[in-house]
Amino acid sequence: MFVAINPEKAINAQIESEGECFFMKKFKRVLVANRGEIAIRVFRACKELGIRTVAIYSAEDKEALFRTMADESYQVGAGKSPIDAYLGIAEIIELAIAKGVDAIHPGYGFLAENEQFAYECEKAGIEFIGPDHIMMNQMGDKIKSKLVAHSVGVPTIPGVEEAIQSEEDAKRFADSCGYPVMLKAAAGGGGRGMRIVHKPEDLIAEFNSATNEAKKAFGNGDIFIEKYLECPKHIEIQVMGDKYGNIVHLYERDCSIQRRHQKVIEFTPAIALTEEQRTAICNDAIKLAKAVNYRNAGTLEFLVDKHGNHYFIEMNPRIQVEHTITEMTTGIDLVQTQILVAEGYRLDSPEINIKSQEDIKPQGYAIQCRITTEDPANNFAPDTGKIAVYHTSSGFGVRLDGGNGFAGATITPYYDSLLVKAITHARTFEDTIDKMIRVLQETKITGVKTNISFILNVLNHKDFREGKCDTSFIAEHPELLTFAPKGNKEQKLLNFLGNKVVNEYTPKPKFNVPIVPKFEVPENLEGTKQILDKHGPEYLSKWVYDQKALLFTETSMRDAQQSLIATRVRTVDMERIAPAVSVLAKDLFSMEMWGGATFDVAYRFLKEDPWERLATLREKMPNILTQMLFRGANAVGYKNYPDNVIRNFISVAADAGIDVFRVFDSLNWLQGMEVALDEVLKQGKVAEACMCYTGDILDESRTKYSLQYYINMAKELEKRGAHIIAIKDMSGLLKPAAAYKLIKELKNNVGLPIHLHTHDTSGNGVASLLMAAQAGVDIVDTAVNSMAGLTSQPALSSVVAAIQRTERESSINLDDIQKISNYWEDVRPVYGQFESGLKAGTTEIYKYEIPGGQYSNLKPQVESFGLGQQFEDVKAMYKTVNDMLGDIVKVTPSSKAVGDMAIFMVQNDLTPENIYEKAKDIDFPDSIVAYFEGMMGQPEGGFPEKLQKLVLKDKQPITCRPGELLPDEDFDKIKAYLRETYGIEGNDQEALSYALYPKVFEDYQKGLKKEGNFRFMGSDTFFYGLRVGETSDIKIAEGKILTVKLIEVKELDEEGFREVVFEVNGNRRTVSIKDQGAKAQAAAASVVMADPDNEKEIGANIPGTILKVLVKEGEKVEANQPIAVIEAMKMETNILAPVSGEIDKIYVNDAQQVKSGELIATLK
Repeated sequence: MFVAINPEKAINAQIESEGECFFMKKFKRVLVANRGEIAIRVFRACKELGIRTVAIYSAEDKEALFRTMADESYQVGAGKSPIDAYLGIAEIIELAIAKGVDAIHPGYGFLAENEQFAYECEKAGIEFIGPDHIMMNQMGDKIKSKLVAHSVGVPTIPGVEEAIQSEEDAKRFADSCGYPVMLKAAAGGGGRGMRIVHKPEDLIAEFNSATNEAKKAFGNGDIFIEKYLECPKHIEIQVMGDKYGNIVHLYERDCSIQRRHQKVIEFTPAIALTEEQRTAICNDAIKLAKAVNYRNAGTLEFLVDKHGNHYFIEMNPRIQVEHTITEMTTGIDLVQTQILVAEGYRLDSPEINIKSQEDIKPQGYAIQCRITTEDPANNFAPDTGKIAVYHTSSGFGVRLDGGNGFAGATITPYYDSLLVKAITHARTFEDTIDKMIRVLQETKITGVKTNISFILNVLNHKDFREGKCDTSFIAEHPELLTFAPKGNKEQKLLNFLGNKVVNEYTPKPKFNVPIVPKFEVPENLEGTKQILDKHGPEYLSKWVYDQKALLFTETSMRDAQQSLIATRVRTVDMERIAPAVSVLAKDLFSMEMWGGATFDVAYRFLKEDPWERLATLREKMPNILTQMLFRGANAVGYKNYPDNVIRNFISVAADAGIDVFRVFDSLNWLQGMEVALDEVLKQGKVAEACMCYTGDILDESRTKYSLQYYINMAKELEKRGAHIIAIKDMSGLLKPAAAYKLIKELKNNVGLPIHLHTHDTSGNGVASLLMAAQAGVDIVDTAVNSMAGLTSQPALSSVVAAIQRTERESSINLDDIQKISNYWEDVRPVYGQFESGLKAGTTEIYKYEIPGGQYSNLKPQVESFGLGQQFEDVKAMYKTVNDMLGDIVKVTPSSKAVGDMAIFMVQNDLTPENIYEKAKDIDFPDSIVAYFEGMMGQPEGGFPEKLQKLVLKDKQPITCRPGELLPDEDFDKIKAYLRETYGIEGNDQEALSYALYPKVFEDYQKGLKKEGNFRFMGSDTFFYGLRVGETSDIKIAEGKILTVKLIEVKELDEEGFREVVFEVNGNRRTVSIKDQGAKAQAAAASVVMADPDNEKEIGANIPGTILKVLVKEGEKVEANQPIAVIEAMKMETNILAPVSGEIDKIYVNDAQQVKSGELIATLK
């Protein structure tokens, strides 16, 4: 039990406690002379005690939340400033008397430490819930409180213990203390009126500034000076006293995390204190409180230097903002205790129930964070506006004391920026921090900026977690205020992800996590790769020829994904499954995993290096032959290249790991394959020479591509040294019966293995392979089931199962292949946006003869030209164009020429009948021009001369192999250019990539420098970015993984930017992304379309991107002269001047997207 100061009175109070007594007064009405969060806190305490509440509010607060929480509310301060409205003592007292108020709670700030206010309350017979005016005079004033401290032997910081009266006094006092010095408002708190001065020349300006600030905040401009302790910890002790002289402390709070002397984060207990230090500070706090017979709640503040010495600095004779954490650890409601003490209850009464100091036993740890409407990225400038979204957290150990925050609330510039105080409580400091981080992460506030990002950065700092922070912590760690990404790679990553969510947003489905099957690597893992390496390609060819078992090539990594999902599968998804493939599919003949469209698509769309893919997959599948598709004189491009490019490419690819080169010519022109086949043979690799299948050998009326045509071609390829003859049925035209017939005759006429490649577009693929197997085919192309069917290859497992227990039975294990298929089944949905939309097989492929990959991509290509409603017309036109060209072999790049021409004809309403008149002045697509020039080779039966002349106009075609006319590429010059321009090694692989695709390769290099390398990023993140609230571990380099969470995408600002907020490894980071959609919306209104009836207005003939404007304003042009080059879906087309004239105005720029018909230029 406590010992009362006046035992007789205490006994009387105790005896008379059942009735009225001098010391007891039950409050009926309490007025709160404050606003916001603390007003609500007091209202709630009163409600729980059965006391009616009265609020006051200024004109600016008439829409504020706090006044609606009181039983009654009245406006005060008419005609006064927003602050002064809450400082009108006489008006507040008058209102309290008029409304029958028993007591006034001052909260904190405003009049809370004003002794005159306390005095006027007492004079009016209204209980002031706090110390009386005498105690406040002694302890609320910083100068007088230091005198009290001296009287009881509590250490203070050296300084001048009187208010400064003039600038001269300030100079003299500062000199006596020694710099640095602290200027402090005698009547204030909360950091207001406080300045640190390091140099004499700054003193007067800071003195005047502090004086003005103190006058505004507290109505008292008195300033005193003391020695500034550098890097101390700020520790405060909560005390509570009753009216009978009983005083206890409720232990300490660490308030060292401060910005401009304003507390930001507080926690208890102060883990940096030893038990001895804690006891000493708490004892000194009690000494000071007892010296003035202190009553009610108060806080005594100390600084602890680096040696552990503590110094009293001031007392706050009121409830503190951070009282909440003491409540959480002690279980004592401080605000209710304040009210009960003011009513006259003793601390050890049943109502308050604090029996003694020993009765207070803190449990666990608590942290408070003040969420404010300040912009930490802009020097904590207060933000104002209307809150659009206000979502807060909750859960075990979480407390939120709110004041001004709710959806729709208007944040004004007049008052404190506090929105809500977040408090967490847990058994350990680490758990309390983690709980607070969770609370802040779950808090979503839009419409105004907040300091949440900054608080999270503090909480995640190791010094904070170790409790080592002092009052200079924020100032000494400017990185806490850095919300821009750290480091170049992080910056590029967040820019990439930010752009995804702002400008490339696609709703992100939920994907299964692909599971790589478990496997054990056998001690001697060998396969066809070891046969080739040990014995050479001729031996391998004979080994294949002698096999009874049907052999398989698996195409998931190349043609299957090219045909189904636009070649978009990334290396990261291939390399994960590759080691499993090497074991579970060890009996494959080969893995087709490179070449064809995968080369340029890797650079162009996936932003990754195809050479690195080759090296990676070669390493991870050491026992299976790697196979690539090589387009003869086109290499892996879409045009003819010089012979030294072809030879160098094969040489470098062979060194990099390619074993089987499947070489074809898009027109079955043997001369187009000669150089490539010769170089493969020189490199000691497998030369798989292709015959592209077209037509129908079962239809005897179609004599151009007859059975004999293919037999003759196979014999020619055998003479040229091929190791394997491949049938490339790129359109899936080889029907089952035709497959049997063709293979049977080839096996009778050619002494080489036959390798059949087909597509399952018609649904007959498996049947064709089975018939081919009966006829003796040696190898067939298939894909694991989840990547098979439709425009892809037939299903591997289906064929393997069908030939079980026959003489062609394979040693491939179906269960193992299913595991690989399961992996791709979960990977494939990530690429769903690139699927063609084809849901079922179709036999119309026999009608149109469109290759599988092209068939998948034709519809989106047609839609990109605005011809989606005419898709059926384009397919029909494809067949018509093929007939116009004389029925040609259609495979890249010849198939592209047919497709481009079909779209071109539909777009321009051309037919075989009107084209010679209507198109005589039109520029044809580049691909069809190249075809008729002979740059793709010579077709069987030659070119239709009339159409050739129409397309080429004045150009002359060639009749020889294009490579003979092209000068050798100067690789040394290319390497030097790449080294000088991009600072790269300029090796053989890079030089070849530039030689094949100069613009694409340079764009790739520029992209790496500007945007970064995201080769290791998960594909779901690469294509879709992150959903708000989603977290992803993103690998940005070997051994470098960032944990990134998308927190928020903010509203569009006036300049068209959106701030995108992330957490990176727990720290907040913000990037600003230009919203191209907003720009496009603004631009859409200003798009000017050409008048089709005005020949002097030149419009875009197709929708696309302006590659280059070829003319300048004022330049004279002739009729049909190209004025710009436009590109769409890899097709470049000239925009022509319809008549002669002078360019008056140009309306577009290079790289600008334009609509069909959009005005490009006008003529005078």
